[in-house]
Amino acid sequence: MSNNTNFNILENKRKNKGNSIISNPNKYVVIDIETTGLDPKYCEIIELAAIKYDNNKEIARFNSLVKPDYEIDSFITSLTGITNEMVKSAPKISEIIIDFYNFIKDDILIGHCIHFDINFIYDILINENITLNNDYINIKRFANKILPQLHNKKLSTLASHYNIILPKHRALDDCITTNECYQKFLQDIDEKFQTFDKFKKLFSNDYYKAKNIKSTTLDFNEDHPLFNKTCVFTGTLEHFVRRDAMQFVVNLGGFCGDNVTKKTNYLVLGNLEFSSNIKNGKSNKLKKAEKLILSGQDLKIISENIFLDLLNEV
Repeated sequence: MSNNTNFNILENKRKNKGNSIISNPNKYVVIDIETTGLDPKYCEIIELAAIKYDNNKEIARFNSLVKPDYEIDSFITSLTGITNEMVKSAPKISEIIIDFYNFIKDDILIGHCIHFDINFIYDILINENITLNNDYINIKRFANKILPQLHNKKLSTLASHYNIILPKHRALDDCITTNECYQKFLQDIDEKFQTFDKFKKLFSNDYYKAKNIKSTTLDFNEDHPLFNKTCVFTGTLEHFVRRDAMQFVVNLGGFCGDNVTKKTNYLVLGNLEFSSNIKNGKSNKLKKAEKLILSGQDLKIISENIFLDLLNEV
């Protein structure tokens, strides 16, 4: 990006979406969907499920197959077990999405990598002039703190760790497994942290201070694009907690900062909807970065997806 190049920032389109929170509510709804792919813009929901809990007791269920506009690919069928024949007589998503919305009401939503489910459902509800603004809990964030030793945090891996029998890969079954893992996490929190408030402090701002992030290796690839570069983050990341993103950077021989300065090389944009210091749609860090770029600084503003691409560079 040259100093004279106009740069475009992808505006977050999901206005007033709920917050990703760390909480232990008594009342909540666990949700899960099966889809024809990963992108809400091009892919479709083929199964939608939710289970409502009160004091860890199931009180209601919602479950429906969904007929997509296009045929289900054989790969998706092999993954989910959902065939074109199974959805032939199922309702369209437009025919059941209001019933689903009335089912979840304003309860806190819980899921595994739930931002994926939320984004699909949000975009569909927008077509009905409804904004999905329920706060939500991603149990993968709990897993990152409680079970850091696991090689990955897939739902199947978490279930295996807790000796939970994992049924077939279907939406309702995943809801049940997600809740069982969530309850195991709450038990671990009681044992390891004594109180939920102590566990919650792991996600506090002090925990993310850049100066506290130290490299766990000295074996750096000096040709990596992040080597000797300084990254700053703004907004809520969807693929990482911020501390983990910082750890990736310093483990590649880079640096992280808490604020945008003349030493900053990359500003990584997360979701800005939840930040308290947003004015006119831009965080203070974003405004500062734009000002420095216009003054000639070699600073790039990148999305979280571009940051992921940089991490994977060899």
